[in-house]
Amino acid sequence: MTSASHSFDTLDRALRRYETAHDHCVLPGLWMVARLDGHSFTRLTRETHPFQSPFDPAFRELMTATTEHLMTCGFRFLYGYTQSDEISLLFHPQAAEFNRKLRKLNSILAGEASAAFSLALGHAASFDCRISQLPSPSLVADYFHWRQLDAARNALNAHCYWTLRRDGQSVQRATAALQGLSTGAKNELLFQHGVNFNDLPLWHKRGVGVLWATVEKEGFNPLTEERVMAQRRLLERRLDLPMKEEYRTMILNLLPSEEKNL
Repeated sequence: MTSASHSFDTLDRALRRYETAHDHCVLPGLWMVARLDGHSFTRLTRETHPFQSPFDPAFRELMTATTEHLMTCGFRFLYGYTQSDEISLLFHPQAAEFNRKLRKLNSILAGEASAAFSLALGHAASFDCRISQLPSPSLVADYFHWRQLDAARNALNAHCYWTLRRDGQSVQRATAALQGLSTGAKNELLFQHGVNFNDLPLWHKRGVGVLWATVEKEGFNPLTEERVMAQRRLLERRLDLPMKEEYRTMILNLLPSEEKNL
């Protein structure tokens, strides 16, 4: 008997297992953080759609808008963070979309980010996605502290590199000049070119946060014909994020109180 003569139900039972045999789900009690990275964004942002280097408010807007889209596309997220070409998203601890199946979470989030960014830019772009599974609130705070430290390091390197390039140095010479330099030496390099790293916009060095805020908004009750105040949850951008322990505390304060000690 050929496969063409099998019924749909027979084929479905026989072949579905090849799709699902290696499915993995995040266990209950583990905190989930999704991290998305732009694919080939160096070429996209320097050649296909040249943005201002090292930081362009227009690119920041695209990344922040994509983060906001992800936070409102059907998942329970507590916090979104973006720096450079990456986005991190903290799931609510009780989030159970797609039964916490990694294959589904990774593919849908990557697809949503790619679609939102591409539509906003007007050019095809793509993201990949991976999920960190963290056993404690402290590690959740550590994760976002880690990504912010990466933002600061990248910002210092990028400002030094583009300072040298604008000074006439080639790609190779500018890259070589920064090899092995300490953080202090890089700050001094910028200072010698009239740039104080401490005075640069905070979002260059700390990234951008997107979190939920509850606001009161005036509405109208058609039944009583009275104006009433109603509470709404809206997304709020933070371009002035704190750093170090203050940032870790901010992250911990976003967690549901009943979950913090689990």
